[in-house]
Amino acid sequence: MAEEQQSYQILLYYKFVPIADPEAFKDEHLQYCKDLGLKGRILVASEGINGTVSGTVEQTEQYMRDMKSNPLFADMVFKIDPSDGHSFRKMFVRHRKELVTFRVEDELDPNTISGKRLSPEQFYEQLQQEDVIVLDGRTDYEYDIGHFRNAIRPEVGSFREFPEWIRENMSQFKDKTILTYCTGGIRCEKLTGFMLKEGFQDVAQLDGGIVTYGKDPEVQGRLFDGKCYVFDERISVPINHTDEDIIVGKCHHCGEPADRYINCANDACHLQHICCERCEELHHGFCSDTCEEAVVAG
Repeated sequence: MAEEQQSYQILLYYKFVPIADPEAFKDEHLQYCKDLGLKGRILVASEGINGTVSGTVEQTEQYMRDMKSNPLFADMVFKIDPSDGHSFRKMFVRHRKELVTFRVEDELDPNTISGKRLSPEQFYEQLQQEDVIVLDGRTDYEYDIGHFRNAIRPEVGSFREFPEWIRENMSQFKDKTILTYCTGGIRCEKLTGFMLKEGFQDVAQLDGGIVTYGKDPEVQGRLFDGKCYVFDERISVPINHTDEDIIVGKCHHCGEPADRYINCANDACHLQHICCERCEELHHGFCSDTCEEAVVAG
């Protein structure tokens, strides 16, 4: 059974590197992934590539070999998670203007401007300093199911809201040491560059993101409470592998501690909300009585 569970892998990766014709690359890469048998979501832009794909160990290992044989991606870092099957239902490769939608006027090339990169061990040490400000570089709903202890919760529903939020809420910390983190690292590449341009003096980012931090044998995910939200069918994954792990999420219905997201059973709603198993059964998977009544009424 263990061998079957390890027969699939999920790859998370990104690379900021100029791609001359991203539209053509997108078409070719989609066909290549389909031929290989992968499933997932990949974004391609003139500034690089950002993807999460799943497949058998053989398929994913072949994908990594083929990507690294391309000079553009020779040094690309892949974060690998074992899985008991595909984490996506289909294969998508899409062309976007930005790998992560930030929409600021100034060009932010992480290859020329970004915060200092901290290893998991360095980040863990910095987290314990009294004079640092820890900023979650994700959205509010990602924070709510899990985050680093004492991190600031950004009141944003999408990454593009960060510039305005930072200007309105972080300006008093420009002379402080700022630690940022996100799921796999890509959002902090842009976020830290933006903060440096805004006049923040000392900005650092967790290299490889939360998922890398959770795999580090030294820190073992310490000081991360709850689970990490991921954008595939797993929805969330454990990070803290010590006895210090605690649940920080609260059930949408009863307010009790919970660490699992579900989608509202009303197809017209599909609100993703934190829900304990008891309330999922009690409310039949709906986020509200209104949604349940709408479905029952037909």
